[in-house]
Amino acid sequence: MIETNTNPIPAEAMITGSQLLGRRSDAQSADGATPATDAEVATFQAIQPDTGTTFPELFHEASDDEIDRAMTLAAAAHPHFEQAGRHRRAALLEAIAQEIEDLGAPLLERASGETGLPLARLEGERGRTCGQLRLFAQVIRDGSYLDLRIDHADPERQPIPKPDLRTMQRALGPVVVFGASNFPLAFSVAGGDTASALAAGCPVVVKAHPHHPGTSEMVGRAILRAVRGLDLPEGTFSLVQGRGHQVGAALVQHPDTRAVGFTGSLTGGRALFDLANQRPNPIPVYAEMGSTNPVFLLPRQLASSAEDLASGLAASITLGAGQFCTNPGIVVFVSSSQADVLTRALTEHLQKLPSATMLHAGIRSGFEAGVAEAVNQPGVETLVRNENPGRCGVRPTLLGLSASTFLQQRVLHEEVFGPCTMLVACQDRDEMLAVAASLVGQLTATVHGTDQDLAATGELLEILTQRVGRLLFGGYPTSVEVTDAMVHGGPYPATTHSQSTSVGTAAIRRFTRPVCWQNAPASALPEVLRDDAPAGLRRLVDGTWTTS
Repeated sequence: MIETNTNPIPAEAMITGSQLLGRRSDAQSADGATPATDAEVATFQAIQPDTGTTFPELFHEASDDEIDRAMTLAAAAHPHFEQAGRHRRAALLEAIAQEIEDLGAPLLERASGETGLPLARLEGERGRTCGQLRLFAQVIRDGSYLDLRIDHADPERQPIPKPDLRTMQRALGPVVVFGASNFPLAFSVAGGDTASALAAGCPVVVKAHPHHPGTSEMVGRAILRAVRGLDLPEGTFSLVQGRGHQVGAALVQHPDTRAVGFTGSLTGGRALFDLANQRPNPIPVYAEMGSTNPVFLLPRQLASSAEDLASGLAASITLGAGQFCTNPGIVVFVSSSQADVLTRALTEHLQKLPSATMLHAGIRSGFEAGVAEAVNQPGVETLVRNENPGRCGVRPTLLGLSASTFLQQRVLHEEVFGPCTMLVACQDRDEMLAVAASLVGQLTATVHGTDQDLAATGELLEILTQRVGRLLFGGYPTSVEVTDAMVHGGPYPATTHSQSTSVGTAAIRRFTRPVCWQNAPASALPEVLRDDAPAGLRRLVDGTWTTS
């Protein structure tokens, strides 16, 4: 069963095409009045990627006044939302999860219609979305993210007295989140960026993705119901729509914005990063962007399991029509007879697979352009490149090339978003190391090797740890667990901030900053920093971690 309740709300009852500005969730313009004609406000419609059929609702491009209202409300809400406390924010996250589940099948059906993703995939994604909301509720109830540190004064210290110092993490302020096209639930309106920002105590303004605006509005309304149900301040959450770049640029440049969360292309993420750094007061942009996620197949492992590796790679390459930021775009090995077995088996697997539907026509055209550019490079052999059927249909592409070709043609290092993978054949171990050393920042790298292989490849592993956020041993990169230890990040151009992660509980630290109180009287301190604070919170007191 897809439904999570017996009376799911019909999708058409929750989609109006309007902005969701604080509590005024029915506004279509800054003063709440519906424009007389569509000419007065730019509109757009959601499109089914497989058929090109448009959904009936008109979505309105957010005006400058609406953007200003959303950000002004968020700024006003910030101190009250943070002061509402960890336990009320935890209750909010749990209420949002329940509201999303209560939408039932209509949410999944609308998301499938707007993205072409199958219902089973979206049902799993909804589970991940609600699971990470509830996980962050646990994180903030625990309170360890506050990183409480106390150094008591020593007035007798010579030559100068030591002051009393107390530090904790505080919320940055209003956060702008950009919905991602390839995860309409888990990386969009109520996705990881929103969950971690709300957990930190930051109001959130979401820029809905223009290719699933109806799904975005349904989830946005669910969040607003949870906010109202807990009587949290107006401006805790808002959602604005927009098809062009102007809305996003205005949100990043608004003086009340304190941080940005983004998942998407290198071009889009870099543009937002540059805008944020051109502000009079620059702000952090946590952008997760491009990655080719190289897979290294070491000789002994390849010799013993070429067929199994080919099967696993084929499944990973084509998962979700290849539209994962962790899709394995490069497979590296030393030439051998078993490497030939892998190549033949992988070619056969990919040739047999049916076509899939990409998220929208823009992604499909970008995929075709990227493949064409790679194919046209000297020394690149096309192993699999079936005709891509339908408006947004796609079949996998497999290319073969030598390591020397890869090292000489920098364009081959760029991500092709979709089911395109290159097999890079090295002459020997040294050439494999050269390929690894040539890589730019990546979200992941994967190594398949026996114990003997790994014992002889310390240099390779060291090179890779300098270039990735997550290093896998065995398995395939197209799986990201939402846990305490997960890192979904990496050096540029994988992300704009290699010190952070967008998945896992550590993501909350993107939206906090340390504040120190020096020689403050107890009455001026936050309760959690006082000597008589309630027991249970983990604090570093005079160099010793304690919960007493």
